[in-house]
Amino acid sequence: KMYGGKKSYFAAAVCIITLSSVVTLCYLKQQRLSHLPKIIQEGSRCRGKIANSTITPLSDNRTFIISPYFDDRESKVTRVIGIVHYEDVKQLYCWFCCQPNGKIYVSKAKIDVHSDRFGFPYGATDVVCLEPENCDPTHVSIHESPHGNADQLPRFEIKNRRAETFSVDFTVCISAMFGNYNNILQFIQSMEMYKILGVQKVVIYKNNCSHLMEKVLKFYMEEGTVEVIPWPINSHLKVSSRWHFMQDGTHIGYYGQITALNDCIYRNMQRSKFVVLNDADEIILPLKHPDWKTMMSSLQKQNPGTGVFLFENHIFPNTVSTHVFNISLWNAVPGVNILQHVHREPDRKDVFNPRKMIIDPRKVIQTSVHSVLRAYGNSVNVPMDVALIYHCRVPLQGNLPRKSLIRDTTLWRYNSSLIMNVNKVLYQTVL
Repeated sequence: KMYGGKKSYFAAAVCIITLSSVVTLCYLKQQRLSHLPKIIQEGSRCRGKIANSTITPLSDNRTFIISPYFDDRESKVTRVIGIVHYEDVKQLYCWFCCQPNGKIYVSKAKIDVHSDRFGFPYGATDVVCLEPENCDPTHVSIHESPHGNADQLPRFEIKNRRAETFSVDFTVCISAMFGNYNNILQFIQSMEMYKILGVQKVVIYKNNCSHLMEKVLKFYMEEGTVEVIPWPINSHLKVSSRWHFMQDGTHIGYYGQITALNDCIYRNMQRSKFVVLNDADEIILPLKHPDWKTMMSSLQKQNPGTGVFLFENHIFPNTVSTHVFNISLWNAVPGVNILQHVHREPDRKDVFNPRKMIIDPRKVIQTSVHSVLRAYGNSVNVPMDVALIYHCRVPLQGNLPRKSLIRDTTLWRYNSSLIMNVNKVLYQTVL
């Protein structure tokens, strides 16, 4: 009897599993169908006003569009980098206008708020829409409804539509220059170090900086090294200068840094072999190689299929200095002279040093600040004897006596070309 009971339990279980599988498959199919583009208008012209700001609010004032990018790594989609309120924004639609036939297609968007919001109500978001099959739309509008008048909606150019050949090997992304930034000397030293190490492009998301810093940025833009992306996020949201939510009514952390980093990856996906995510006071210093190109080719050889290389951050306190390289010319310039700060803090017990990254942008889907959230391929922690991040800033272990710090003069290997290059820039900008 018991055996018969077991049999019927088993049969019931099989039925339930089969039924739930069928229901799940139907639901997934339905979901995919609901996201497929549908024609809503024909024979019209694409007339909406083209949006030119870096940050464009939609009419709901809960959704902010940065930029759409074509992404065909899995299926043919437009991935819109944006910022949304994680609870309030429930539905968005992509309106694609297909030329020359003037058909307007609407696709229901998948709204993917990145997991690293750190408690803030607004977060970096991917708004992902399937594109119409028989058309390669050049522009898209985003709307909270599948109904309305296309002419009234701002249109955004879809970037990365055409594959390009890499124009540079390394692009550095510096997200959110803010707080009337005026650390002129250290900024110029970092820029010149990046160039010595093999960087051809630095992209800076600029909220604000000092008048003197504007002059320096203008010099680097004219030189072709720097691209400045205006980042007026505080015109739209209450920003926090902290990375973690403090129950203080702010909307988004650290000037929307994470959104800027994600935009920077997609912006440079077609044009840069590698993208480097770090701050202006950080330099990834190779210890075994003369520059980043030889370092990365060696790391890629050892780690095939890896798209993300993480480097350990080490603090060189700007409160502890050496009298070497006290260059009188530089004393007139606001900011820190990194050549005088060659003592690093020791590792703390049970504390992980955060990391910054050099990535292959085509392998990354979403990033946070110290790691990627979603990527194709592996992430690798680069050992400290290969490279470390020289991070010159206020100390984290301020009570340590000087003798407890580790003297590390790796930076001095570059001193003669660094001093010469910095002087050239200073004469053309500040002095």
